[in-house]
Amino acid sequence: MSFRLVCRPSSPASISPYRLLDEQGREVPWANEFLDAQRMRGLSLYSLRAYGYDFLDFARWWPRPLAEITESTLLDYLRDQLDRDPKPAPQTIYHRLSALRCLYRFHHGREIPGRGGLTSSRTPRSPFGYGGPRRAVSAFQLKRPRRLVVPLTADEVARFWQSFRTFRDLGLIALMLFDGLRSQEVLAIQLEDLRLAEGQLRVHGKGNKDRLLPLPAGTIQAIDNYLRLERPLTNSPYLFVSLKGRRRGQPVTPAGLRSLFRHHRRQSRVLRANPHRFRHTFGADMVRAGISLPALMRLMGHSHILTTMLYVHLSPEDVWREFHRAIQNRSPLCPPQQP
Repeated sequence: MSFRLVCRPSSPASISPYRLLDEQGREVPWANEFLDAQRMRGLSLYSLRAYGYDFLDFARWWPRPLAEITESTLLDYLRDQLDRDPKPAPQTIYHRLSALRCLYRFHHGREIPGRGGLTSSRTPRSPFGYGGPRRAVSAFQLKRPRRLVVPLTADEVARFWQSFRTFRDLGLIALMLFDGLRSQEVLAIQLEDLRLAEGQLRVHGKGNKDRLLPLPAGTIQAIDNYLRLERPLTNSPYLFVSLKGRRRGQPVTPAGLRSLFRHHRRQSRVLRANPHRFRHTFGADMVRAGISLPALMRLMGHSHILTTMLYVHLSPEDVWREFHRAIQNRSPLCPPQQP
């Protein structure tokens, strides 16, 4: 069945702009009702889009009613994805299965039944599909891959940085590399978020959480030059806009940012450069410079310090260096006193 996901930016604030449609252009209630509920909960458009594409993939594979799925259905769905060519990334498969469990709980107030159609008795959840007792362990669990991103080297950063020619691009990249911003956070910055005179920037992070970040002098200079010399006259409230072409003066899109990175990867031959790796490089550099994990957690906008620790990757050389520094700085051990 030719399902498709569409985006309607003019949708009311209580309605998800992402809609799943069937082959006749009709809305798919089981998906769109869930998306609307998450929109009212305050989920970001990026999260809604991710859920939408998860449901799109499942709808194309499963032609029957949602109420008929069981753990066996998920097992068959997992097997189908593992047999695809090209095979989806493990993180993608994990997210799709998790999304389906949330979807089923939202509509039925319980976990997906096992192979025999049995499920544990549970207190009904809230209308949003959350709250209540913790869910039981499913019949099978897909092992979630451990996130490990190797940061860029100083040479790779220098080569990639030197490939840029506009102040806009330098300011955009600097915010990822020297403030650890996510790509969507950079694109969401508005002019009113800037406080260049104070050297500060307000960032709208995940979960609708704002944080105030300090701006390095080089980043302030790049953004100031961009605003004075390059930014087209436009009514757009967003900081970063297109400099030329049909979209001149309109906000830079995620697709435009991906295109920018592809071009400069070819120019600089730094094939590992991407927004997330820049963010990870920032985290690793801050740890090497001696920043505390709680401070780094606040800078990167993490809700839990364990997430911050996932971004910290120390090479064996770093571990040995830290060990020897700790040995030199520790207090000398006092010999035991004689009775």
